[in-house]
Amino acid sequence: MPFARVTLLKGKSDEYIAAVSDSIHQALVDAFEVPPTDKFQAFHELEPGRLIFDRHYLGGPRSDDFLVIAISAGRPRTTATKQAFYKRLVELLAEKPGLRKEDVMVVISMSQREDWSFSNGEAQLLAGAPV
Repeated sequence: MPFARVTLLKGKSDEYIAAVSDSIHQALVDAFEVPPTDKFQAFHELEPGRLIFDRHYLGGPRSDDFLVIAISAGRPRTTATKQAFYKRLVELLAEKPGLRKEDVMVVISMSQREDWSFSNGEAQLLAGAPV
């Protein structure tokens, strides 16, 4: 049930956004214990000068293709699972749409079951829906 928010600079094609979306989802399925039907994402495209980042901090150099993937997840994952996800994610993004691994930043935040309502004003996960 992760929700992924992707922030990047404006100007990418619909095909590019779709490739990023598909790669993120596939990495979640492959390495983050997410079912294939669990796809929830939002893309935030910012004007130049509105996405501020250090081009060399803990990696780099970063280009204007830099993007931030913020994932809200509903249950904890092990460190090994998170590391496998990071690795699989940059592999897939390198294949499609051709992103450099230096341009991918990921932030994972965990939450509780009661923090999610998927519809109808209900906390479905409290009623035993799969995570």
